[in-house]
Amino acid sequence: MPGSERLAAAEARPVGPLDGSMPIEAMVMLRRRAEVPRELIVGPETISQAELAERYGADPADVELVREVLGRHRVQVADVDLASRRAKVTGTVDDMAAAFGTRLSQVASPDPAGGAPVEHRHREGPLKVPAELEGVVVAVLGLDDRPQARPHLRHAEAEARRISYKPSQLAKVYKFPPGTDGSGQTLAIAELGGGFRQPELATYFESLGLPTPRVTAVSVGGARNHPGEDADAEVLLDIEVAGALAPGAEQKVYFAHNTDRGFVSAVSAAVHATPTPAALSISWGAPEIDWTEQARTVFDEALADAAALGVTVCVAAGDDGSGDGVGDGLPHTDFPASSPHALACGGTHLEADPATGKVRSERVWGGADGGGATGGGVSEAFRLPAWQDTAGVPHNGSAPGRGVPDVSGVADPATGYEVLVNGRRTVIGGTSAVAPLWAALTCRLVEALGRPLGMMHPLLYAGAEPGRTSRGFREIIEGSNGAFRAAHGWNACTGLGVPDGEELLASLREMSSG
Repeated sequence: MPGSERLAAAEARPVGPLDGSMPIEAMVMLRRRAEVPRELIVGPETISQAELAERYGADPADVELVREVLGRHRVQVADVDLASRRAKVTGTVDDMAAAFGTRLSQVASPDPAGGAPVEHRHREGPLKVPAELEGVVVAVLGLDDRPQARPHLRHAEAEARRISYKPSQLAKVYKFPPGTDGSGQTLAIAELGGGFRQPELATYFESLGLPTPRVTAVSVGGARNHPGEDADAEVLLDIEVAGALAPGAEQKVYFAHNTDRGFVSAVSAAVHATPTPAALSISWGAPEIDWTEQARTVFDEALADAAALGVTVCVAAGDDGSGDGVGDGLPHTDFPASSPHALACGGTHLEADPATGKVRSERVWGGADGGGATGGGVSEAFRLPAWQDTAGVPHNGSAPGRGVPDVSGVADPATGYEVLVNGRRTVIGGTSAVAPLWAALTCRLVEALGRPLGMMHPLLYAGAEPGRTSRGFREIIEGSNGAFRAAHGWNACTGLGVPDGEELLASLREMSSG
């Protein structure tokens, strides 16, 4: 299977034999019936869930072929979702390894989200499929269930803290459209651990003088809302930022296991849900090089589905500067932020009056007191998209790559967000907070426009050129994230800049009427 090659997990150590007779699950991704037309992804028109499944989902005949062929190898197809092209397969360790041409072992390796090492199944090298399934099965995820991603948040150090904001106060700073609160919209959030408690949410939003938004937990692949974990801070940051800035929007929080299979499943479940969300917020990711090519590809295809359905997917660009925590001295971008179908969200250091929203200064988050720096750079996995052609993205080798981020907002924990986490009031930053901020803004824009925005990149980049940003943005021209510096126009630290929501709404209205 092209793109299935997997490197050994860093610092992996064996932790005993893996019982070959033990039943396990994995996920097989099937080919599309037809490729989704580009104009449907980047155009103003959207498609219904039923139409997407019928035209561009999996073919039932392919499902039956997979069922028959894998059945001969004692691997069963348990559940199938034609729209998202996902099929759950089950079998013993030995039968699954034989069917897909690999060897599975049990190891422990560091959790990229922090904490104790995690025990998991492990494989190296490529996968294979029976010859009859060549081209029909495009990915097999979950045989190796190592932790895939980390949350992009940072806690404020007390000595480094300069100022902090209630998330609702940022609506003034970034001029969110007045008379909107996200009513009638659904805001989806993908989480790979942790959880929330309803009473705590009620306490938090009451302290802001806001109604508590309706928040529903959705279980994906057996994962569930499980408060009491380290990842609670990420979950609560996302919910509280989104709810403070779009209190009228209903939130659905999709909990999945932190594996490549779980991450793809969470996004697919959110995108294909009814009603279709206006926005999906993702605050987790990992360097592009930590993903298999097959996982990146099918994840990107799930985000293309989102665009066709009218969902705007807002993704944190990372908190480890231009190197993305890889440690080889080279620039790297974070995925899924680097997907051309994601609205990549970078971070700033903001000095403003919390009461009035008046901005004194705003620069790139990086090299300051709080530690960390916004992710950003040029993708090595994705080519330069057409809508970035005139933005001035620097070339990365012979093939121009997709520039990251697209947009920004405050992320430095030294000028961070006041949140409530497991009964403790604290200040948190990171580009994790910028994704739900932009998702909330999207819900309010969609409410005002009366139509979904989907992949709005072509609209956001209209008029952007080297040295000049687009209407609806305030440029960030000072600071660096390591390998890149801010400048007028798009830059690889803060993208087009931070939002002026009122101007952005006016611009979107003009373009849609024109």
